[in-house]
Amino acid sequence: MSRITRKDEHILTALKLEHRPMVSGFGDITLVHNALPELSEAEVSLDTMLMGKPIRAPIVINAITGGGAMSARINKALAVAARETGVAMAVGSQAVAIERPEAENSFREVRKINPAGMVMANISARTPPEHALRAIEMIDADALQVHLNGPQEAVMKEGERDFRGWTANIARLVSASPVPVIVKEVGFGISGEVARRLYSIGVEHFDVGGRGGTNFISIESIRNDGRQRALESWGITTAASLIEIESSDVAATIMATGGLTNGLDAAKALALGANAAGIAGAYLKALFEGNTEGLIRRIENMKADMRKIQLMLGVRSPEEMKKVPIVITGKTREWLTERGIETGCFSCRPWPP
Repeated sequence: MSRITRKDEHILTALKLEHRPMVSGFGDITLVHNALPELSEAEVSLDTMLMGKPIRAPIVINAITGGGAMSARINKALAVAARETGVAMAVGSQAVAIERPEAENSFREVRKINPAGMVMANISARTPPEHALRAIEMIDADALQVHLNGPQEAVMKEGERDFRGWTANIARLVSASPVPVIVKEVGFGISGEVARRLYSIGVEHFDVGGRGGTNFISIESIRNDGRQRALESWGITTAASLIEIESSDVAATIMATGGLTNGLDAAKALALGANAAGIAGAYLKALFEGNTEGLIRRIENMKADMRKIQLMLGVRSPEEMKKVPIVITGKTREWLTERGIETGCFSCRPWPP
């Protein structure tokens, strides 16, 4: 099967997984209510900066497409939604466009449609620096996502099985890139140890891409007649991975991606230290069910809920969300305790000031 056909198949298969339960860890996170918020709705703003670029809300339409006729249509719709709502957008893997120049237009359209918005390019950890520069130029990218997808490749029929040299190549990409590089897992989380290793080679921006969202092992299991089902629980949940990276004190930027579906999830992610919430699967479903207008409504509803949450907490800006006390319970707390991370510092934050 060609890469283009496989990418379209991934999209259709991801939609079939929407009914499956997701365990992102955010169910273990509770924001501590502020009964005296002392704030007016007019004082609440979602405006923020992400890797030096202003956006109107700390939300990213995260990587969904990677080439193909269906992907081209989806990219256009996502670009329109990002432009109209003022959120950031990351395109899917640009490998197919680097290999086949005729596929470039499906990515170039994103920048044409959204000339002033924040757009991120997307390549794999093994992409040569010269190809990375092409990916950046292709969409005049404001940042470069470098995705880590070892588990997906390991179970994919057509996948790579040699992961040697990724660290050294990421160091070369960081050195060569004219825009910020953000390293992203595709659904299995980044541990504190890996975050520190990446930081040692110059990486300061992370997308946790944790377990709980689009599960590529599940997708490949469906494509392989169920032969990978035993591996579907693999990975670190999004909440746990986010806290591991935040507690490592190595990140200038953290994006929380993996199973976030609404404004409350996003608010919890911000309180745990994220600079933005990335959503892919939920937005893809909204697009297929309600076209571009339905996706725009979904994003605007999410923004409205985030404003309400900030108002109830007495928080003026997304950056202030990091000061709000939160209580961590359940399996997420068990995980963090076993990993030597103290959770009490999150629950005892002195907010409101």
